[in-house]
Amino acid sequence: MSHNELEQLRKQLDDVNLQILELINKRAEMVQEIGQIKYKQGMKVFDPVREREMLNQLIENNQGPFENKTVEHLFKEIFKAGVELLELDHRKALLVSRKKKPENTVIEIKGEFIGDGKTHFVMGPCAVESYEQVDQVARAVKQKGVKLLRGGAFKPRTSPYDFQGLGLEGLQILRKVADEHDLAVVSEIVNPAHIENAVEYVDVIQIGARNMQNFELLKAAGDVDKPVLLKRGLSATISEFINAAEYIFSRGNGNIILCERGIRTYEKATRNTLDISAVPILKQETHLPVMVDVTHSTGRRDLLIPMAKAALAIEADGIMAEVHPDPAVALSDSAQQMDIPMFEQFMNELERYVTTHS
Repeated sequence: MSHNELEQLRKQLDDVNLQILELINKRAEMVQEIGQIKYKQGMKVFDPVREREMLNQLIENNQGPFENKTVEHLFKEIFKAGVELLELDHRKALLVSRKKKPENTVIEIKGEFIGDGKTHFVMGPCAVESYEQVDQVARAVKQKGVKLLRGGAFKPRTSPYDFQGLGLEGLQILRKVADEHDLAVVSEIVNPAHIENAVEYVDVIQIGARNMQNFELLKAAGDVDKPVLLKRGLSATISEFINAAEYIFSRGNGNIILCERGIRTYEKATRNTLDISAVPILKQETHLPVMVDVTHSTGRRDLLIPMAKAALAIEADGIMAEVHPDPAVALSDSAQQMDIPMFEQFMNELERYVTTHS
């Protein structure tokens, strides 16, 4: 073969490469159009039956020199790239996406601006048990400059025989105490039907880990004009967590605070495993503020301070923890709640940490 013949073949190969590139991109555009239709109709992006039909058609029409298994491998990679393109398009289109809104969302709650680059705290008992109990905690948290008072009135518990909370009475106690101490109420709502009544008593609607994919509850929270603190599910992926927030945002309520509270793994040394890497990922992927619940992620009082320091180190927007006047007699989660002296030590230690590392 002469040099000219080789150059001609190379030129033809270059032309074929460009034709393949044009066709691959044309196919990608068609995949995007199909994807838009699928998302609108709530269909799954990946359809294994359809993929197998396309591969069978290609193999039936394969004239070589590639073997069928090679053709199948090549086209599987093309199909995979198409699915990944659709997922990227979907993430870009999400209302909670950083690409949709580059600047941080800042949520004002009773003079606190969550997402403003400072660390905010949500403190209070696991469950509301009495006015006196909540009042004692409220006095302590206010003294330390905390503005957000948490407390469970509706308690979804693993066992049906455990304390389920005081319900509406619990919300009323929280509201009364918060008003007396000029604090904001953060409390979990578990039933969509309760949202309408709850907005009278709470400043922030909390949706707990077990309800992260209670889609009717997410929609109901999205229909009201109250900030929502959304906790990550026990076994939820970051993508599922983000899409749960999208349910709320899609109904018109963009005041959403994400909360990493640990996920379930094989490890038994802690109640859950705190996925600390989720915080910077969520802050990159979304424009929403992100908090860390150090109580439920560890279930251990002795780990609260180091875990809170880790949250500060990765620039979480806030830290949530539980405080009880006498944890030993608490009606729920007694092993993981701080008493008031420990809470004061907790806040002092974090203040020193911030001063040292600022």
